[in-house]
Amino acid sequence: MTNDNSPHPAVRCRAVFKSFGAGPTRTDVLKGADLNAGPGELTFVVGPSGCGKTTLLSIIAGILTPDHGTVDILGTSLTSLTGSGCSIFRGQNIGFILQQFNLLPALDVVENVAIPLLVLGQTKHQAHNRARTSLERVGLSEHWRKYPRELSIGQQQRVAIARAVVHQPRLILCDEPTSALDAETGAMVIEQIRDCALTNKCAVLFVTHDLRITRPGDRIWEVQDGQIRAYANSQQGRAA
Repeated sequence: MTNDNSPHPAVRCRAVFKSFGAGPTRTDVLKGADLNAGPGELTFVVGPSGCGKTTLLSIIAGILTPDHGTVDILGTSLTSLTGSGCSIFRGQNIGFILQQFNLLPALDVVENVAIPLLVLGQTKHQAHNRARTSLERVGLSEHWRKYPRELSIGQQQRVAIARAVVHQPRLILCDEPTSALDAETGAMVIEQIRDCALTNKCAVLFVTHDLRITRPGDRIWEVQDGQIRAYANSQQGRAA
């Protein structure tokens, strides 16, 4: 049974299984997980550490391959792509916002944000212009030439958001990006991520163990016993 009836989801996972190890050390992480996420929506996936949230995100990103099941992203079946084809698809269509900001300390803020555009073949001039525009959108227009070490933790996370959306991806994957932030900064970061989803009509899939931050979400799913269910205490869960 699927957990959404949207006819054109940005993310569609069906009966996804994933295990690690073999024999007595085998661990079944995902056991027939279903998930849909729609364009322009902020979708939360919640659950405790070790429940399989990051595994699910890695499968949706095409970094891990499911043992069984289908994964369609933006109308493309990931299982139909080769390794290099999957990497190209990921670079063109998916942005990542992670717990670790992964900013390069030797590069200034503009140079860090421009990296996805340079990888896609844009000139340095084009990439830097778009990077500055992306930084303006997250309120960092006055910090273009600073280095990561000169910024606060919250500012570094906003740089990571600017980098994730600079190439206008159709899907943004977030893996606990607010866990190192205080409550006020974390709430601001989530609102900025949500604004990006609404402005660009992209889907945002946000995994977290912290239910307190899920209030702005359009839908909330829970990973439980290797499957995905509507979160029971959410309005969505009561209506499902």
